[in-house]
This record gives sequence, C-alpha cells and structure tokens, in this order.
Amino acid sequence: MDYFFSKIKKTPTIKYTFATMVELNQEIKFLPGVGPKKAELFAKELKIFTVEDLLYYFPYKYLDRTKFYTVAEITEKEQYIQAKGIIRNFQLRGQGRKQFLTAVFSDETGKIDLLWFKGISFIQKNITSGKVYVILGKASRYGGKINIVHPEAEEIAKFQEKISTALAPSYNTSERMKRGYLNSKTIGRIMQATFKAIPSVTPETLPAYLIKELKLMPLGKALRNIHFPENDLTLRTARYRIIFEELFYVQLNLLRQKNYRKVTFRGYAFEKVGNYFNDFYDNHLPFELTNAQKRVIKEIREDLATGKQCNRLLQGDVGSGKTLVAMMVMLIAVGNNFQAALMAPTEILAIQHFETLTEMLAGLGLNIRLLTGSSKTKYRRELHEELQNGTVDILIGTHALIEDVVVFKNLGIVIIDEQHRFGVAQRAKMWKKNKLPPHIIVMTATPIPRTLSMTVYGDLDVSVIDELPPGRKHVTTAHRYDGQRLPVFKFMKGEIAKGRQVYIVYPLIEESEHFEYKDLEDGLESISRAFPPPQYAISVLHGRMKPAEKRKSMDLFVKGTTQIMVATTVIEVGVNVPNATIMIIESADRFGLSQLHQLRGRVGRGADQSYCILMTSFKLSADGRKRIKIMTQTNDGFKISEEDMKLRGPGDIEGTQQSGIPFDLKAANIVRDAEIMQHGRNIANDILEKDPDLSLPKNHILVARMKKMMPSSKNWSPVS
Repeated sequence: MDYFFSKIKKTPTIKYTFATMVELNQEIKFLPGVGPKKAELFAKELKIFTVEDLLYYFPYKYLDRTKFYTVAEITEKEQYIQAKGIIRNFQLRGQGRKQFLTAVFSDETGKIDLLWFKGISFIQKNITSGKVYVILGKASRYGGKINIVHPEAEEIAKFQEKISTALAPSYNTSERMKRGYLNSKTIGRIMQATFKAIPSVTPETLPAYLIKELKLMPLGKALRNIHFPENDLTLRTARYRIIFEELFYVQLNLLRQKNYRKVTFRGYAFEKVGNYFNDFYDNHLPFELTNAQKRVIKEIREDLATGKQCNRLLQGDVGSGKTLVAMMVMLIAVGNNFQAALMAPTEILAIQHFETLTEMLAGLGLNIRLLTGSSKTKYRRELHEELQNGTVDILIGTHALIEDVVVFKNLGIVIIDEQHRFGVAQRAKMWKKNKLPPHIIVMTATPIPRTLSMTVYGDLDVSVIDELPPGRKHVTTAHRYDGQRLPVFKFMKGEIAKGRQVYIVYPLIEESEHFEYKDLEDGLESISRAFPPPQYAISVLHGRMKPAEKRKSMDLFVKGTTQIMVATTVIEVGVNVPNATIMIIESADRFGLSQLHQLRGRVGRGADQSYCILMTSFKLSADGRKRIKIMTQTNDGFKISEEDMKLRGPGDIEGTQQSGIPFDLKAANIVRDAEIMQHGRNIANDILEKDPDLSLPKNHILVARMKKMMPSSKNWSPVS
C-alpha cells in the first residue's frame, strides 16, 4: 500500500512502552509468567508474538464473580456456578487409568461432591483439606447425584487479592495449550501482570479530534476494561471503542483505494451507446427488461462514459437476468470499436454463455468466439490471430482467457461471472490485457448482505438487480425424509409425464467412510431401477468426467433427450434448462444455505411451476434443521444470505477470501456490528472529503496506523 503513503514523507513514530520494561513490539517471552515454552504455544496456537498481540487477544465471555451460589441453589441448569465453602475428605477411587479423585465441598446449606479425573497429583499438592475456597465450574450429574467435575478452586485470600473486577474474563484456548499449562485462568494471570506493568496512559491510535468528537474511551482505558471491566457500562464503552476503530480503519482503507483508483486510473471512454446496442434493443430483445435491469444498465452506461475505469459489482439473485445485462453492456463496448470478454468459472457455464449469446445476437453479424481448456491447438492459433487483428468482437471463456498468449487488439471491457471462483491475482491478469485497464464488471448470483458487501466489495460501485422478470413463479420448496422417497418418485413421474425434466443432486460421487451422506453412484443405481429404459432416460454429470463427456451429457438433457439429470454440484451455477421443473437435493443438510439456494435456482427458469425437494435422514443437526426451515420459508436470496451469515459467520461466506479486510478483526463482527461499520464508513468518508491524501498533520496518525496494520496489503481495487 505504499501508493497511499508516498505523499506524506514524515509520519510520527508511535511508540508504546512499559514503564521500565519493554515496548509493545517486544516478544512476549519476556513477560512475567510466560517464558520461551508458553511463548511458543502462544505463537503456534494463537499467532501471538508480541506484547501488543497479547493485549489485543480479547476474552470471548465474562463470568460474574460477584455472584455466589449456596450449595442448596446449585442445579444442572446453570451454565456455571461460583460458590464459597470448605473442601475436605479427599479420596482416591478406582484403579489404574480409571482412578479418579473426589472431595466434599460444603457450606452452611449443604454438601456436594467434587470430582477430578485428571490432574489428580496437582490437586493433591495445591488444595489443602479444611480450608475455605472459591470454586467455579459446571454442575452435572454423575453416579445419580449432582456434582462438579474439574472445578477451578482458589483460596479465598488469593481470590480477594485479584484485580478488582466484577466480570472475570474467559479466553479461548486449545487442547494443546491446556496440556502446556496455558489455560484461560493462566492467560488471565498473565494479562493482569502485563497491565500492572504498563503505564495507564497508552499512546493513541486515533486522532485526538476524532476521540473528542465521538466521545470515545481512551485506548489504554479501553484495553484494560475490555479485559478486566469495572462494570457492564465500562465494558460496553470499551468494546465500542475497539470495534469502532477496527471497522473505521477497514472502511478508511477501502475508501482510499476507491478514491485512488478513480483519480489515478484512466479508462476508455465509451462515448456512445452504439448501433449494436440499439439494434438489439429495438429488434432482437426477447422480452421487456425489468425496471431493475434498466436502472443497472443506465448506471453502467454512465460509468463507461466518464473516461475513468469502471469497476463495478453486479449483484442479482438467481434468474434475475444478469447475463442479459452483461450482454447488452458488451454491445456498448463493441459499438465503440472495442472488444469484450466474458470469463466464467467452469467450462459448462462458459459453453452455455457462448451458446446463449450466439443465439441471441445472431442477427447482429458479430464474431463471438469461445476459449476453454479443451480448445484444440489449431483452433487456438486461429483464435489468437483473430483476437490480435481485431476480428473477434466478443470472447467467452474460462480461466484460459488469462493466459499470456491470449492477446487482444483492443479489449475495452471484461465481465467476470461468479467472480468469487477466481483469485484476485488471476483477475488482475485481465486488467493487463490493454494499454489502459479495461472496464471491469464482476457478477455474482450469490446475494451478499449489505453489511458484508461493505467490506468484501467496499471499494467497488455496486449495482443490484432486485427484481425478477415478469411471469417467473417462486419455486415451491418442501422437506422430505428418506423414508418418503416412494411418494417423491411418484411425483417425479407425474411431472415427467407432463413433459418436464428433473435434477437430482448428490453431495458425493461415491460412498465415503467419513460421511454418512447419499452418494451419486448408489443413488444412480436406485434411480435407474425406479425409472427404467426405454420409458425413461438418465444423464449423469460430475467432476471426474472428461469435458467432452460432460458436454455430451448436458446436451442430451438440454435437448430433452434425457428426462433426469443425476449430478453433483457441478450444475450449481449457471446451467439453464427452462423445461426442468424439479430439483431434488439429497442429503440437503450437507449443504450451506447459499449453495442450496443456488441449486434451487436451476429450476423455476420457465413459465411452469417448479419444485425443490430437500431430502434428509431423520437425524439432523440443529443447524441443519435451521437451514432446511429457512429454505422452505423464503425464496429471497438476500434474506437467505443474511441468515447464512448469522449461522456460519462472515468468514465462511463465499467471496470473503477476497475480503476488503486486510487484517484479522479482533473484536468486531460485521454482522452484529453493522451499524457501527456504517458509522465508521461515514466518518472515514467525511475525513477523506476534507483531506483526500491525509496530508494534514492531524491525520498523520491515521497514515501511521494504516501502515502498521496493513504493511503488505496490495491495491487490487482495479480488478476486484
């Protein structure tokens, strides 16, 4: 990111120091209670190397240490209990590896057993019978009565010596850390020692004017209170300070990238709509555009005319007509004497785009070509020559388009379909296919919640097709168990008798010893018995087939020669067979919500009512059951994506590999903290409007902090 900082030669060096000990960038092995072995565990398990890393390793929950239960109040329902009483009557029971230790814990209201199955010698050495202890643990039932297994125990005097805080922090740890005597309690002690050693005033990471204007808690106080909060209010205030700062810097980084691109990168100006666009719109358009499609085309047309590089995300739910919009945008490029390219993630999808565009643009006299990994050498040579002499107007293909040997005469625009399937560096190669960067439009049929798009695509202009073409009927979705397969087969036969077609999708090609999911090979056998020839014909499609075999199988289904397509998720994206009205997804609980929605989008593409049947066993996880319920309740891809992100977290959503977040968020969650993120984006935008280069002295701290947080981040915004 050096291009951000080149105009500011002098930036203040921010130093953090312990009173008499170490700087925050010093290794943690020098901290009290750490040492080389624990430092190695911190590094390997948590990627904590420095004192600053440690201070930003926040608790995942807090225990109210002011509340004490009496023995009489202890039940299994509580998440944890804290009690004060005497421990006595230690007894070793069992033999050998099955040996365990018991003790009796008592107060004025009664007695309860404590049990330890491991760490027995440690307990025997460190807990003295007859003394008063504070215990902490989860009550459970063992041997027919309530007890506490592996409680934490601390002498009352030591408990009272701790940092005064009502809320005690709990830190995530791994099994390996616990084996190395680095559990949550130990991390808490190390944190306490660290905070006792550092000065109370920590140098700031935000400008003073921003802290004052937004009434933010000072950084040093926020860090202390997020680990050892004085009360609920100070915890909330401290968390807000840290969360706001994280999301503010994410948005400041993205907006600077966006502004830099708009100022720096010239693009080709498409000064007119052109004859090809007008001819197609007036004479060949197969149906009326939706208002959403018209709006999006207008937004893109305005972008293309500015002389700046267009860099836009085109979002739309399955079946919303993104491909038609992309095609009409490419016609604008060709009408301005430029070439256009469309890159798809799979050969099946590239071929389908090629066939669709060839058919729809047949009357315009354009030279549309296809390039995939299967293209023959002779064909490639001819194609390369035609590309370079400019006789190819539109090139459609897979990642084969990014090869160095593919050279255009005058590439003006690149449409990238299902862009999350391509790495950013791969897409960057398309950007280098002309002297000035071609315009870039990335399309996705995986709806992205607004909160996530602000980070994943925060540096792009966004267009959304939020309207389905008229006449499209919502797909009816139902959940059926494996025991209801015969009625499902009967329903399939009824639809096939009407001339309809059916998809059946499996998560696996063959049986796996690791997963109890339906597999294609076994399913194909049972389907072949239920739907025998010559009355029925079946196509098969999966990832292990050769490209020619895939194409032949798909062609048979598209032409209606086969009525049933048995496949894996290779048909998830883009396959368009309007006559297919049933999508059956086997082991549907195996799939994520977005993938289920994508699969469902393969049907409902014609005028007939379509159906999606989610097949599962009776044994369903809680999350699996939630996903199935959501799918049966809504067809709205944006709602589904929101729910998917709530269930799985933003890091697992498709596309976040290319996230605009160049560092790990320590406290913020972009789903939960969406309002704070929007606030941070507004503040960042205001700052950049007044000081685009952050060259004012009061903003030098912003530059220094971004440089520290994102030292190796590259600017991919022109191609994202």
